[in-house]
Amino acid sequence: MTTANITWIEDVQFVASSDSGHAIVMDSSADVGGHNSAARPMEVLLMGLLGCTSMDVISILKKKRQPVQGFKIFATGERSPEHPKKYTKIHLEYVAYGDVDPKALARAVELSETTYCGAIATLRGVAEITSSYRVEPAAT
Repeated sequence: MTTANITWIEDVQFVASSDSGHAIVMDSSADVGGHNSAARPMEVLLMGLLGCTSMDVISILKKKRQPVQGFKIFATGERSPEHPKKYTKIHLEYVAYGDVDPKALARAVELSETTYCGAIATLRGVAEITSSYRVEPAAT
């Protein structure tokens, strides 16, 4: 079981923490009473999804002894216009840098998205999740 808590700071600014003991601040824009001092909760949700799948993909690529020199995932999320303004579509673009075999990257992405990533499994069915991948030369 995982536990988490959140503490109100002021206006709509909060500090959340969980079992690991680490904390994140969340806030909103000034037009809804915030200070624009931190990420929005729905942004944190999307970043959590990125963290979950990226850890899987890097772990799998390392196990396959792929010479990955850099890795990024770019996400775009579309939300419904009405409350609860949930994500309806999320696209993930995986980019590996270095002499990585594109087939190895494809398989790592597939395994993360279908077997290992709990965040994707939780959001699938709520939002349409699509993805693409590519390998780029390492930065020099």
